[in-house]
Amino acid sequence: MSALETAAASISPNPSPPRIIKVDALARVEGEGALYVRVRDRQVQDIKFRIYEPPRFFEGLLKGRPFSDAPDITARICGICPIAYLTGASQAMEMALGVTLPPGPLHDLRRMVYCGEWIQSHVLHAYMLHAPDFLGMADAIEIARAHPGVVERGLRMKQLGNRLLEVIGGRACHPVNLKVGGFYRAPTVAEIRALIAPLERAVEDALETIRLFASFDFPNYEDDYTFVALKHPEVYAIEEGRIVNNRGLDLELAEFERHYGEDHVAHSTALQGVLYGDHGPAYLVGPLARYALSYDQLTPLCHQAAREAGMAPVERNPFRSLLVRGIETLYACEEALRLAKGYEEPDRPAVPVTPRAGRGFGCTEAPRGICYHRYDLDDEGRILSARIMSPTAQNQKIIEADLKGVVQRNLDLDDEALKWRCEQTIRNYDPCISCSTHVLTLTVDRD
Repeated sequence: MSALETAAASISPNPSPPRIIKVDALARVEGEGALYVRVRDRQVQDIKFRIYEPPRFFEGLLKGRPFSDAPDITARICGICPIAYLTGASQAMEMALGVTLPPGPLHDLRRMVYCGEWIQSHVLHAYMLHAPDFLGMADAIEIARAHPGVVERGLRMKQLGNRLLEVIGGRACHPVNLKVGGFYRAPTVAEIRALIAPLERAVEDALETIRLFASFDFPNYEDDYTFVALKHPEVYAIEEGRIVNNRGLDLELAEFERHYGEDHVAHSTALQGVLYGDHGPAYLVGPLARYALSYDQLTPLCHQAAREAGMAPVERNPFRSLLVRGIETLYACEEALRLAKGYEEPDRPAVPVTPRAGRGFGCTEAPRGICYHRYDLDDEGRILSARIMSPTAQNQKIIEADLKGVVQRNLDLDDEALKWRCEQTIRNYDPCISCSTHVLTLTVDRD
């Protein structure tokens, strides 16, 4: 209790003891964090979602390194979505060096391997980390005991996503076949064609996944979010596009930092993304934002599946992000299947790249949201400066806002139920806090 609270308690005739809730280990997210909530007179007065993982200094590590090192170094930021960093860094370097990846096989391979990352990441989160919340179970092991077919389907889809990474990227974890300008080796037509049958089955598995998720009882919570995502004029944006939001901003990548930035707050070692102007500072990236801003670019089958699941073209309930991930998984399976059927081996696996001075920007849609890169190079192509904004950093403020709203609407829950709801709220974002220990400490201070 603070000195002010102690003083207040001393003059109150019947002081109410604070209620303390601790979540000693929040499983099923990546990283370490803590949550503090202060409630007075049935109003949430303060909330802090603390991230206390140590700084990792990736931007500093890149300084002085050749441009060619950036994709592989930044891919180590995350073991779940390395393609997001490999692709974003490659794009930024290609822009800085005046290189354009031509339409055709190289472009298609980059999009196809990204589909593999979406499949494996969405399925991992949805089946193994988030679905237990809606089934009233502790983890996927309990689901496997009660519904073995459900977990088998999830593992089959996850394995297919990994297989796409292996065939195109060289291996499933931290693929080694991607580079600035393309690939070290292009897969053969036979290798890609072998993915067609598993992808066809995965389309059916994705449809069953959406039907399962549509049966869940989602908490009733919505907000008028500022959605931010990539937008492409022809396809559902994954690996390229302009950065848009639902408030009217439509930006080239080079304009991003004029409107978006990051704050460092005292209670967290993670930077928090901010939107400057009337509709900030908090904004949302990830599945809900992509779906709302690019619904028209989804396939007819995705539209049909969404309607049958009772989904609107815009979803504002963060708990229903699980359904949106199901739709995006279906889209990624369909898109990878389309690209696999049309694949022809390129004449060469990469376009030539010559070092020079320049500035480049890259941005792709990691499973959790936009992942932004900016690099400056000297005359020898060495990195002078780097800036990377990860999806979870950009979502930090909106996670806090959601937690405040959810707690305020659920004050009548007992401590255990409120703890569970807070954990569930955080998992809506599939936060990539770090890649090791999974801990959340929740403190609710009530009068």
